[in-house]
Amino acid sequence: MKTAIIFASTHGTTEKLSQLLSEQLTGEVQLVNLKKKTKVILDEFDAIIIGGSIHAGGMQQKVKQFIEKNKEVLLAKKIGLFLCCMFDGEQAQKQFETAYPKELRCASISNGLFGGEFIFKKMNFVEKLIVKKVSGVTSDVSKIDIKAIEKFASDFNHSNRWSS
Repeated sequence: MKTAIIFASTHGTTEKLSQLLSEQLTGEVQLVNLKKKTKVILDEFDAIIIGGSIHAGGMQQKVKQFIEKNKEVLLAKKIGLFLCCMFDGEQAQKQFETAYPKELRCASISNGLFGGEFIFKKMNFVEKLIVKKVSGVTSDVSKIDIKAIEKFASDFNHSNRWSS
């Protein structure tokens, strides 16, 4: 099976977690960063995993536009969805539901909340101000959930809800 992990990464965390996920998936896996590559031929893939992260309360525009443009094709594929965010529990679940359309969430084989990071040296001045004001955080924080990535990969690899 050939799988594409399609994502957008602003400061590198989503890209890093996409790479970690790719190492745990069976079959051929290709990483596609929408910030670098805007044209993706979905017919080349049996399965698609979409990942994004939350910035100032919303997911990256490039991921949202990609989903909107390709929703019908995505619904015909084996899909998985993950989100990188600093919240956990109910707040993270709410962000996930806001980030991805209900149709896609329902069709998804595996959904994941992978945590996130605040890396101040990669942020511009405005981003630092927002993070400090909203979260109260003033230094680097990592809340990456490796177990969530492992569970996502296992669920995706072993799903018999879809046959390729």
